Amino acid sequence: LLTAELGKARAGSVGEATFASVYLDQAADDAVRLQRDEIVENRFGRSVITKRPYGVVSAIVPWNAPLILAMLKVGPALATGNAIVVKPSPLAPLALTSALHEMASHLPDGVLTVVNGGADVGAELTSHPSVRKVAFTGGLETARHVMASAAAGVKPVVLELGGNDAAIVLDVDDLTEADLATMVASTYATSGQVCIAIKRIYVPRPQVADFVDRFSNAADALVLGDPADEATTVGPVVTAEHATYVRGLVAGAVANGAESVPVGSEADDLDPSGYWVRPSVVVGCADDDPLVVEEQFGPTVPVLGFDDIDDAVVRANDTDLGLAGSVWGSDPDDVADVARRLEVGTTFINSHNRFGVNPGAPFGGTKLSGFGREYGDAGVEAYLQTHAINTPASIDAGGYPTGKGDE
Repeated sequence: LLTAELGKARAGSVGEATFASVYLDQAADDAVRLQRDEIVENRFGRSVITKRPYGVVSAIVPWNAPLILAMLKVGPALATGNAIVVKPSPLAPLALTSALHEMASHLPDGVLTVVNGGADVGAELTSHPSVRKVAFTGGLETARHVMASAAAGVKPVVLELGGNDAAIVLDVDDLTEADLATMVASTYATSGQVCIAIKRIYVPRPQVADFVDRFSNAADALVLGDPADEATTVGPVVTAEHATYVRGLVAGAVANGAESVPVGSEADDLDPSGYWVRPSVVVGCADDDPLVVEEQFGPTVPVLGFDDIDDAVVRANDTDLGLAGSVWGSDPDDVADVARRLEVGTTFINSHNRFGVNPGAPFGGTKLSGFGREYGDAGVEAYLQTHAINTPASIDAGGYPTGKGDE
């Protein structure tokens, strides 16, 4: 169903559903541990820190990975005792709605609810007085409306927004064939329509031609075609408008002097009415080219040369977005040094996209890529509030703790 409505290659849809299920188990286990009372004893007295749910939370989910992005909210919310209302994207509501209805059938009425609709429904889910917290994954403009609507009720929000992820290659000669295969998959999975897809690749300037040759050879395994076909690795993009947008970015770069190198192959029987965008690598872009500056969210990627590692880091960070990035190299110290300098929420080492995600580590953005975290302990604790029960050791005549205790 996900493949049929979204155009995601079948293997990717199966992988998404599987990982969503795995994460639900992880969230349930983590929630048991994280909800235990904590005891704080010091010279000021003794406090019992209890955890309690918010009550009703709402989740607004995008179309590109609806199952996993919904479960990052549903799992922690339910496991910590909240009720949750989920709004799928109108562009891909079917698989998620089906899954949520099946889950809800095993729960008390009203604990898990799915509502479908457009911006008016989203506005209700952020402003309704019964909703105590909002979790949103999606685009920046919608996020601004979500924040403004939630602000009227002083509701906390978790925002996971877009990214313009840079991959920095320290030395092309150190890349293995497995590295290149991972890099290709991290760029073109779900036709590049992933917030943490590789969207810019920086390599040492003298090695650009060699990298493009090796990367293109690795990408020969890509097949653009019917997403229900087991042989397909890249399906259509989500809408005709988006296909036009991505093609326009590539065409604009070429018009400005860049070269577009098609990669992979096309199936022989492509439906001419489909929203097909041939995967490509673009070489020779300037840093201010829209293909470099904007989040293309499609099956294309610019490759840019750098003069030294300081140059690469400065240019990788020269964006309003800061979701994720990656560093590729063989020296652990060099890789770690560069990784710490990237202004992102997550840096992957010799990996990227879903291939580098650790469900036990927090994930989220900096700058205009949002705030709050999913995954890890932080992703579960986002749905809990602390309640401190304090017993002071001693207080002075003015009513302040003395910190002296019993003497």
